[in-house]
Parts: sequence; structure tokens; C-alpha cells
Amino acid sequence: MSKIEEARALLTDLNVPRKQQSDICCLSIKEEDTWSKATNEWNRIHDILQYIKENYGSIYAENSRETFRKEAMHHFRNAAFIEDNGLPTNSPNYSYRLTEEMLSLVKYYNKRGWLKAKKEFTDKHDSLIKLYSSKKKVLKMPVKINGEDFTFSTGEHNELQKAIIEEFAPRFAPNSECLYVGDTAKKDLVKNVEKLDKLGFSITLHDKMPDVVLYQAENNWIYFIEAVKSVGPMSPKRIKEIEDMTKNVTAGKIYVTAFLDFATFKKHSQELAWETEVWIAEMPDHMIHFNGDKFMGPRK
Repeated sequence: MSKIEEARALLTDLNVPRKQQSDICCLSIKEEDTWSKATNEWNRIHDILQYIKENYGSIYAENSRETFRKEAMHHFRNAAFIEDNGLPTNSPNYSYRLTEEMLSLVKYYNKRGWLKAKKEFTDKHDSLIKLYSSKKKVLKMPVKINGEDFTFSTGEHNELQKAIIEEFAPRFAPNSECLYVGDTAKKDLVKNVEKLDKLGFSITLHDKMPDVVLYQAENNWIYFIEAVKSVGPMSPKRIKEIEDMTKNVTAGKIYVTAFLDFATFKKHSQELAWETEVWIAEMPDHMIHFNGDKFMGPRK
């Protein structure tokens, strides 16, 4: 096994994400003839590039230093593999070295005692995969749908969908059930196919579902809601598309366009179809009804 592949195997063993197992990352881990002779001398990225050229025959231009910093050094420091000397990053003497703990660990690589040394290290430091997974979880938005806990990916579109479920539904569709809602990362976060089919939906793979579909059994009303950040209000064209895919639905149909704020509503106001509803998240207690003799109800 080559030194690069040994370095990759070491990183894999330490639960490093695949992106941080690239050749650049592996080449950045300097070693002597054997891992047991590893040292933790201070090295600039320039020194690392020179070492790679002399020992691996790979040539990287000086302007690739930032690539090494972003793809390898930044992540290795997060994992407690390396430390820097605390100088400003634009200093010509800004350097890195293995932490004492990492130095002790790599000296055991491919030797008896590796598993014990690795356990001692991982007991003190979370793996990069776990660290980065935790950060992603923090960035997700918790939302309760039909009494169950889900998470939305971050972003204004999902922020609005969360508001629809948590703020709009209790006010204007009380006791309703969410039959469909997507997520920017997972298209069908909630999709009650059995109930949709029972209500008469005729859905194909090519159909674009409304962002949120609610059903209120008490009135036998179904709410089609579009969450609009930049495009896609309840225009006459959009309503025709939904009508075509729900022509067998006998429940009363209510069409709602939801906006995060009044400014976005104003931008799209001329696109909205008559006999539809508008809800604005920054004014959650109010609805705007486009024409008609009632504020909420199915289209005739």
C-alpha cells in the first residue's frame, strides 16, 4: 500500500468524511519512512508543497495554498489533528503542526496498540463526520406535523412552510390534517398517498403538487397552499393545473397563496387568481380574500 493510500486508510479509520480523504488531504499528512517516526515540527503550507514535490513527485503551484488550507488544514484543525501557531493567516510564517495527541496516535498506526490509542483519541474528540452532522442538525428547523416531529432544511421557502403549518393551519384550518408537504432537501417529506387517493387525487410522477395540502374533515374542505418566495402564486394557470389533477376530488377546494411578508405579496398581487385567499406570515391573524362574498370557503 502506498503512503497516500495508507494516509487515506488512516483518515477513514478516524471517521473523516470522504471529501477530506482526497489526495490533497492525504498528501498533507507528512510521514517519514514509517508512521512511528512521525514528528510534529511546524510547517508552512509552502513547506508542505515542497515536501510533496520532493517525496511524492506531485507538483502544486504556490497559488494552490488556499486550496490546501480550505480542503485539508481547516478540517484537520476542526478534528484536533493539527494546530496552528496563532499568527495572522496572511503572515508568511503562519504554520501548522500535529497536535501532541495526534502525534501520539499516528505513531501507533499499523502497529500493535493502534486500537487502544485510537479509542483514547476518539473518547476525547468527536469525529469530523459526527461534528459536521451535528452542525447540520442544528441548522434544521424543527416542525410538528400531524402530531409528529419533523425537520425542515433551512431557507425562506421552508421557513414559510413551517409558518403555514404552525400559524396558518390552527387559525384558518383548525383540526386539519397535513396530507402533503415537501422539503427543499426531501420532496415528499409528508405524503399520505392512501388518504389522497381516497379523496380522489389522480397524481402522476409529472404532477407538481401544491407546496402544502391540508384536509379538514369537519367541513370536508381541502386546502391547496402555495408558499411563495419568488415564484408560483395561485395564478389562473396554476389553478387550472391543480384542477386537472384533482378533477375527481369532491371535497370543497380552497386555494391559498402564502407570503412571508407584505412586500412579496405586493410584488405578485397582479398574478393572483380571483376567488383565492392570501395569507401573509408577518400578519398571521389576517387573510386577504380576492373577491367573493365570504372570507374562506371552497370555490363554486
